Amino acid sequence: MEKKYIISDNAINETTHCEKGFSCLTKDGYYLCSVDNCVLDTIYFIKCMSDNPCSYKDRFGFGHFCSCPVRKELYDKYRI
Repeated sequence: MEKKYIISDNAINETTHCEKGFSCLTKDGYYLCSVDNCVLDTIYFIKCMSDNPCSYKDRFGFGHFCSCPVRKELYDKYRI
């Protein structure tokens, strides 16, 4: 797997339920859900790009938030 982004080992090790095999970190990466809003650098509201299930996607009102450690670090470091 050729990595496109550098993510800490800690975040990768905490992401124990990734159904997508960390494809978000490769050049041909899975299309990421976009972060619409980040509150207090801890709650990441996302716009989902698919209806596929994800262990880190949870419903909040009419939207979703993401609790994936790798996704959070991608946003924090690269604003993607």
